[in-house]
Amino acid sequence: MNFGIPVTPKQLSELLLYVSLVRPVFVWGPPGIGKSSLVEGFAKAAGMPCVSMLGSQLAPEDLIGVPQIVDGVSRFCPPAMIARKEPYCLFLDELNACTHEVQKAFYSLINEKRIGEYTMPAGSIVIGAGNRAVDSAIVRTMSSALINRMLHVELRASHRDWLEWAGGNGIHPLVFEYIKIRPDHLFSPPPKTEEPFSTPRSWHILSDALNEYGNDPGAEITGLLAQGCLTPRHAVQFKAFAKQVRNRYRLSAIVDGDEGWPDKPEERDVLYFLAQSFRARLVKELPRKNDCLGPGSRELAHRAKALLRDLAQISLEIAQMAVSVAEDGEGLPDWFVIEIVRDLPRLAARRT
Repeated sequence: MNFGIPVTPKQLSELLLYVSLVRPVFVWGPPGIGKSSLVEGFAKAAGMPCVSMLGSQLAPEDLIGVPQIVDGVSRFCPPAMIARKEPYCLFLDELNACTHEVQKAFYSLINEKRIGEYTMPAGSIVIGAGNRAVDSAIVRTMSSALINRMLHVELRASHRDWLEWAGGNGIHPLVFEYIKIRPDHLFSPPPKTEEPFSTPRSWHILSDALNEYGNDPGAEITGLLAQGCLTPRHAVQFKAFAKQVRNRYRLSAIVDGDEGWPDKPEERDVLYFLAQSFRARLVKELPRKNDCLGPGSRELAHRAKALLRDLAQISLEIAQMAVSVAEDGEGLPDWFVIEIVRDLPRLAARRT
């Protein structure tokens, strides 16, 4: 399905504020990105209760209700959780995971806010959500009639929005600081195999687990918890980051020349994480074109080449990784790569 322009969590909250009162909205997005919590938070901010129904667990009678004989005629009685007297937010989660029979039962509820003889109170809103077929989740084809009854948006992860939320919601300091340094690790697409993967939800789970340990749980437990929540390569780097914090290695101090790269064999995981973080900083701070270089970025580029030379003396493999193209296809600026090829040919030899 063509989802159109994606929205961030902040943009979604604003869109729901303006649109959901007049038209139903359907939120597409991968598992764990925060669809449910955002809708529930929106309903709370709007001052109305949120009634959540899980499409994958519904049968048609759960919506239509069961018939009763009243004055010699049958009438269907909708469930009490729907048949409310005060305005509320009806959140239909995993709507595209329900059967076509259940989808048909939703038609009038979504389009007219009515089910049988019951009509939702004025001011009530209906919001749907579901995963995409590419997410390896349980989904069914949504009927065209149901699609055409809603406005559709696609939710994307935003590290800025997540960090702003995390600052006031008790997220463990290690998790908070890690995402600040590696915002690209907040979300990882669902894998084709059955293994954990990084999402805002899985980082929250890791934070809760770390908070329950109270004091520093140590490297072994930290690694175990991370491996149970995150994309495997993210888990390895998070463990290294936690070790780095314990050992008080700071990337900023290394860049400023106040510290050197860790060079002990037992610190290779820390060195790998620092090199990855260093690369991410260069991608973020160096301009894509050298005619946009200012004094600060020129000094960073000069310092970066010296640091890469030092890094190669400790581990050529890690240094080559630091200048290679990342899995997401994002690489260092071309002009900087040309300078590396010229000044540090050994590093550029294996750049892919």
